[in-house]
Amino acid sequence: QVQLVESGGGLVQAGGSLRLSCAASARTFANTSMGWFRQDPGKEREFVAAISRLGRRTNYADSVKGRFTISRDNAKTTVYLQMNTLLPEDTAVYSCAAKYGDLATRAGEYDYWGQGTQVTVSS
Repeated sequence: QVQLVESGGGLVQAGGSLRLSCAASARTFANTSMGWFRQDPGKEREFVAAISRLGRRTNYADSVKGRFTISRDNAKTTVYLQMNTLLPEDTAVYSCAAKYGDLATRAGEYDYWGQGTQVTVSS
């Protein structure tokens, strides 16, 4: 069982930055690939970024490439999402997710989810 708790969301002006954190409870954190997803009301959940178990491989949605960076600290059992040059269209609830095995971009492949944190970007 993996419990995930996100933090770091908030209100920011367009062009600003936020850093999201996702703290995991699992002792086997280093065996889990982690992902960030986002969802705006009325829209489908969207893949944002993913990172492999040891952090050697990452994958990003085209919409965030060059602006967002995913990273992890296995000693702290935490994954991060650094978001720069934020745009109003980045507004959503951001959730982290965990799965054992290789990283994935589809939400259905993740087994554990956090509650999410709201990110609002004003124009």
